[in-house]
Amino acid sequence: MEFYQIITFSFFGVAMYFILTDKNVAAFFHYNFRLVNTYIRAKWWLITNNPNNPVVKYLIYRRSLRLAKELVEKINKHKET
Repeated sequence: MEFYQIITFSFFGVAMYFILTDKNVAAFFHYNFRLVNTYIRAKWWLITNNPNNPVVKYLIYRRSLRLAKELVEKINKHKET
């Protein structure tokens, strides 16, 4: 085994010992995992929905153009009747 693998395994072994023996440590790990998960999801949402992103700008433009065409068709159909 490599030296780094032994250190990593030891770190996780110590962490598992504390998690199994003290429920406050387990709660700490659980809430930190949820906090990191929420932070990552918020960053991902910001990246995929930020209008400063050129890809998102293009998608918004395309959706707006399609909606405008649909509205023009509905208005023209309404005027005909």
